[in-house]
Amino acid sequence: MERPDYAALIATARSAREHAYVPYSRFAVGAAVITASGKIFPGCNIENAAYPVTLCAERVALFSAYAAGEREIVAMAVITPTDDVASPCGACRQVMLELAPRSSVLLLNLQAVERWTTPHELLPHGFGAGQLDEAGSSG
Repeated sequence: MERPDYAALIATARSAREHAYVPYSRFAVGAAVITASGKIFPGCNIENAAYPVTLCAERVALFSAYAAGEREIVAMAVITPTDDVASPCGACRQVMLELAPRSSVLLLNLQAVERWTTPHELLPHGFGAGQLDEAGSSG
């Protein structure tokens, strides 16, 4: 794939944020992922009164890409309504590390303050399939 279309990725994340369902927190987040094939998948947070079943924007975007058969995530953008950029929650970091380990992650706010990072920087020493393989082989 050529250089990812970061402008389209950011625009998709910004647009996805407008569809967030956030009646409880009022904290609308938008995300988007771009795959090696150039396809972009949006995601927004979707809350539920039973908070544990709420889905974050990052996971919605990643799961949508995987549901469409895409397995190579090149980059991800996450936009939040904060003064500075906000970092993904722990659950999203874990999913990003497994589903998009080699991706670039752009965190930004509505004023275009941005910070580039990676899943490994967001979750150093993360748990993954390697540990499960080790446990299966030691038993």
